Amino acid sequence: MMGQGAHAALALVLLLLLLWRQAAPIEVPQDPKILQDLKQPPTIVKQSVKDYIVDPRDNIIIECEAKGNPVPTFSWRRNGKFFNIGKDPRVTMRKRSGTLEIGFRSGGRPEDYEGEYQCFASNEFGVALSNKILLRVSKAPLWPKEVLEPVVVTEGSPLVLLCNPPPGLPPPFTFWMNNAMTPIPQDKRVSMGLNGDLYFSNVLAKDAHTDYSCNARFLFTHTIQQKNPFTLKVQPKELYNDTSYNATDPYGGRRVAESTPTFLSPSGSESSKMVLRDEQLLLECIAAGLPTPTIKWFKKGGDLPGRKVKFENFNKTLKIVNVSEEDAGEYVCMANNQLGSIRHSIFVQVKAAPYWLDKPTNLVLAPDENGRLVCRANGNPKPNIQWLINGQPVDSSPPNLSRQVLGDTIIFRSVQMGSSAVYQCNASNQHGYLLANAFVSVLDMPPRMLGPKNQLIKVIENNRTFLDCPFFGSPLPELRWFKNGQGSGLDGGQYRVYINGTLEIKRARSEDEGTYTCVANSILGTAENQVRLEVKEQTRIVRAPERQSAIRGSTAHFDCKVKSDPSLSVTVTWTKDDKPLQLGWRLRKDDESLTIPNVNEGDEGMYTCTVKSDIDQDMASARLTVLEEASLNPSVSSALPPDRPEPPMDLDLSDPAARSVRLTWIPGNDNRSPITQFLVQFEEDHWEPGRWQNLSTYPGDLNSVILQLAPFVNYQFRVIAINSVGQSQPSRPSPRYKTSGAAPDAIPRGLRGWGSKKDNMEITWEPLLDLERNGPNLHYNVWWRLKDSGDEWSNVTTIGSKHVIHNTETYVPYEIKIQARNEFGAGPESNVVIGYSGEDKPTDAPTALRVSKVESTTANIHWKPVALNSVQGEFKEYRLYYWRESSLVAGLVVSKEKKTKGFFSTVAEPSGILSDLVPYSKYKMFMVVANSRFESPLSNTVEFTTKEGVPDAPKFFRINRRGFDTLQLEWGKPLEPNGILVGYLLKYQTVNGTRLGHPQFKNLLPNETEFTLRLPDRSVRYKFFLSARTQEGAGEVFADESPHFANEAYIDQVDIATQGWFIGLMCAIALIILILLIVCFIKRSRGGKYPGGGCVTGFTKYLVRDKKDLPLDPVDQKDQDGSFDYHSDEDNKPLQGSQTSLDGNVKESDDSLVDYGEGGDGQFNEDGSFIGQYTVKKDKDETEGNESSEATSPVNAIYSLA
Repeated sequence: MMGQGAHAALALVLLLLLLWRQAAPIEVPQDPKILQDLKQPPTIVKQSVKDYIVDPRDNIIIECEAKGNPVPTFSWRRNGKFFNIGKDPRVTMRKRSGTLEIGFRSGGRPEDYEGEYQCFASNEFGVALSNKILLRVSKAPLWPKEVLEPVVVTEGSPLVLLCNPPPGLPPPFTFWMNNAMTPIPQDKRVSMGLNGDLYFSNVLAKDAHTDYSCNARFLFTHTIQQKNPFTLKVQPKELYNDTSYNATDPYGGRRVAESTPTFLSPSGSESSKMVLRDEQLLLECIAAGLPTPTIKWFKKGGDLPGRKVKFENFNKTLKIVNVSEEDAGEYVCMANNQLGSIRHSIFVQVKAAPYWLDKPTNLVLAPDENGRLVCRANGNPKPNIQWLINGQPVDSSPPNLSRQVLGDTIIFRSVQMGSSAVYQCNASNQHGYLLANAFVSVLDMPPRMLGPKNQLIKVIENNRTFLDCPFFGSPLPELRWFKNGQGSGLDGGQYRVYINGTLEIKRARSEDEGTYTCVANSILGTAENQVRLEVKEQTRIVRAPERQSAIRGSTAHFDCKVKSDPSLSVTVTWTKDDKPLQLGWRLRKDDESLTIPNVNEGDEGMYTCTVKSDIDQDMASARLTVLEEASLNPSVSSALPPDRPEPPMDLDLSDPAARSVRLTWIPGNDNRSPITQFLVQFEEDHWEPGRWQNLSTYPGDLNSVILQLAPFVNYQFRVIAINSVGQSQPSRPSPRYKTSGAAPDAIPRGLRGWGSKKDNMEITWEPLLDLERNGPNLHYNVWWRLKDSGDEWSNVTTIGSKHVIHNTETYVPYEIKIQARNEFGAGPESNVVIGYSGEDKPTDAPTALRVSKVESTTANIHWKPVALNSVQGEFKEYRLYYWRESSLVAGLVVSKEKKTKGFFSTVAEPSGILSDLVPYSKYKMFMVVANSRFESPLSNTVEFTTKEGVPDAPKFFRINRRGFDTLQLEWGKPLEPNGILVGYLLKYQTVNGTRLGHPQFKNLLPNETEFTLRLPDRSVRYKFFLSARTQEGAGEVFADESPHFANEAYIDQVDIATQGWFIGLMCAIALIILILLIVCFIKRSRGGKYPGGGCVTGFTKYLVRDKKDLPLDPVDQKDQDGSFDYHSDEDNKPLQGSQTSLDGNVKESDDSLVDYGEGGDGQFNEDGSFIGQYTVKKDKDETEGNESSEATSPVNAIYSLA
């Protein structure tokens, strides 16, 4: 009988656990909208520590904070009895909190409030409890008065000076000092024990002092109390010889009897010690003896825990932190000196206060759901588990058929509204206790969307994309995604729906653009939200800056040409050495480049171009090296710029494991730029031999790494070094390394079931990648069965990626799962996926199709739905076909192309809005119902007309020509008048830069298509705005400015003559010409060899010099003051025939023969006569020596310019 009862109890437990597994608890999101409306039992969020010691000089604050909805109320128990706060004027409770404040301004003793306190937080859904808080007041008692007799000890004997500090709360910290407040020196011979006593292994004569004082420091009061000092007198065995003392002979040459070690602490040959888990263990051995013994520690049956053990107090104390059960055992300390050794065994027991293995957590369930609370704790001895509900033992609470307590677990079955409560689990043993609150909240809430409405998401093409749709409801709603309001739920293939509502698009493409709708549905209702997805072209740098070297003083130029999506705004920024580049008067940036003129040493560095759009960015870097000119500093100009690193060398494999191996290499030369990264690549010789693939990157300071590998792959590796300049050449390949095989780790992705015919279902999946196979002979186990049928699974094994099930019913759901398998075993099974068999043509058509509220561009559509079972497949949408039959504008030809719009609705009286219609037109439409493959028969055809609207913009608008005072405007009638045109509205206003003048308006007749505007000011520009009008108003505006015409240059040339600056310039030129002519005529009247030609030639020479900035002729010499110096036989006045420049200085005539000498090339004068034959050459010395002599040539008679 007992055996049958045990089996029955076991079966009941298994049944209850099975029931629990059928429903998972609801996770409530931390959303303010939800939490505001969510009714929840109290939860303790803050409380004081269990062992609470307070300072008697301060007010006492006992913390207790809780949250809940409604806001909890608080009460306290003290020493197990209700604590009436209102009756004690010293005790107050903070508002909206349970924290107690006890003040003593008006008197009272803190000691009167010592005791055990517990806080209770309550609302209508339950009661939460705090820990039991033991409140104690810190104490710092005085040292008892005592008279200490002098301590007399023989030299070489051991000694213990007792401290015996007063028992404070918490215990004080003890230390020894002398009267000068200097710590007593401690060493291997003299040290303080854990109990505060001062131990002498042997006493020396120098230890004789009168001020050995033990001190106790109390942490809370920050006070130090001092014990009366000890006087220590040392009796030597022989007379002391001061001159013979040294460090190696502390007894000054006197004979002191040596002794074998004995223990001062602990006593005896063995002792025991108990320590709690996670605390620290302190073991102490202090020995006496002469010479001073040394202490060593051992653990019997094992080694000391090296990482947790510490030796303190000159090896006399063994300290183990974070004690665990394996630290229990026998510890041996051994004291030895040259005369012998002694041992002491300490037996350590490790006990444990309760600690959590599985702490109960809050549980939120929907009505009729199942759940459980688990409270598992461990300790030594094993703790006792007690359950409470709202602070009362569960055993004494009213019975509840939906709740059953099974030891450390409470099972809930088919919970109902009104059964919310807070459960407490108390785990306790003789060393302590744990208390945990966990509420069970039974919640029903219709589906709600938590994210922003109608969110616009912009993503980059080919990127993995996530569309979030946070939702909540109780019971947990089922969520489905739809695109553009059409089709079946999106899941599988390109799409994946996560349990939190997020839709993953594995690789966003342009065709993925559109409006995505997520619909959350439960028995309590439906909620939906929309996300608009726009797929943008990637922003990238198509011409990146390149590394360059520039000579100081030259110009450096970096390119940064960008290609991006036209609809995204892009900003280009430059940084130098990762710091923003300050663009000033010298550095110039445009949309595609950066220019650095007059390069100097401060410009050297790494330049980075960063291109950012709203959703992505790209960057490229290049280094600028500044060089000195070779002629100025050859050593600098020959310095090499940084370059790509040399490839790594000597690749070596070690530490082989099943799925890893250590790769080690020697880095190559970094070529003056530090290596920042190493790229490890691999090649395998089975699937893609010869193709190198990236495995991982590592920091530049590593040259030995553990590579994580896939099973059953024959690898070889190579390494590429990377610095700021670029990548090195790859290293030579490593030896090959083949990993052992294993069962597959991966689950085939993209599992789905769909029907290609009305009586089949194709199960398809994505095959595992080559490096996911993990072994040979890969195949797939596929299981399927009718959903909710409870039938046995059908299965098949195949090496392909598809299996077809034939002879199915039309559109029925199947449960599908898959598993990969190879020669080494089976991989994990996939989650169960729901697939459907094939669809057939819908049998029923929508009926009673009609329109209402027809406007110019919209119409409301109404129809009667079909029965969903007539769809014979997944209901995708009601699909409306509509087309523009004709325009109500006479003579306007329109396109009758059919358009479609889908409506997803399952309500009894569906309706929708048809938009983007053309005004003033006749439309026809009909409707079908569609599943994934077929459409139903047609509904009735409906005809309707749209109202008149505003017209489109004019077909064109241009300014054909521009005269001096008129503008001729021409335009074309709108392609879509959208009604009967009643005219045009022309608005125009002057434009001056960005400022617009006062607008003027002109109403034109509907048959007018041109207009002439007379301009009051020919130099003024105009901006024009033209729109067509119907009875509904003005339509789209066509705007344009008066353009730059080809004949405008001519107009500008004419207009420039009226400008004041131009008139002044012309007058100045005319005046200069007149003055020059007068000078020429004066010269002519005085005479000269070539009066006419000389004047013209001089004028021409003046203009040429002024224009081309030519140097003076060699004979034109200047004095230091800049004036010309002409030497002559007369009084240095200019001779006849010479020219006078505008500044009054004499200038050489063009026909001067001074420059010609014998044998020189003959030259022609202005009139073409050859005058070289008359030139007589004179040496400079001869000329200077005959300044007064007569010239030998007629020419020299006129131009004597020695």
